[in-house]
Amino acid sequence: MTPRAEWTHANSCFVMPNGDILTTLHHLDTIDIIDKETGDIKWRWGAGELSLPHDPTLLENGNILVFDNGSRRQARQPDYSRVVEVNPESGEIVWQYLGEPPHSFFSYFISGAQRLPNGNTLICEGAWGRFFEVTVDREVVWEYINPFYGWRSEGGWTNQVFRAYRYGPDDAAIKGKNLNPDRVELTLKERPQGEEQAVLERMGRLGY
Repeated sequence: MTPRAEWTHANSCFVMPNGDILTTLHHLDTIDIIDKETGDIKWRWGAGELSLPHDPTLLENGNILVFDNGSRRQARQPDYSRVVEVNPESGEIVWQYLGEPPHSFFSYFISGAQRLPNGNTLICEGAWGRFFEVTVDREVVWEYINPFYGWRSEGGWTNQVFRAYRYGPDDAAIKGKNLNPDRVELTLKERPQGEEQAVLERMGRLGY
């Protein structure tokens, strides 16, 4: 159940080439395309298929990529996440990535996915601060765990990441930016003395 004050929870806003809005209504388990001029929903998909999704993006082939968090699946099975590519014309899932076994890949909130120029997909498993790249054949070819931790009142020290994007070295978005990691103080160094060992132990248990 979700609170009446926020019964849709639109968690993304992607402006399509024709000006319409692509979004996910998280609490309704749907991807929606909204006519910008009228406010009408022109297309909706996901009910009974998705579970609390995030980050829909329109691909060059006209399909839509979305992170299906899976925190509220109806079937009696362990929770699992997946990344889904759906054809909006047919409603058919044409590609998806799941863990092996499925419950080995699960982020109960936030997260996202980006289709890269080489055809691979960059996935952000946000709850655990994990980014990884998979091929069209679902082979993991790159993986990174966020080493930066911050404090959240809901859960203590965490390396959660809302979303991640890959930028090429010549991308205009990073041109002229100082990307030297030495200018950033690791949050481990900034924590109170008593917290550091507990965090290091937790990182060790998680395999970092």
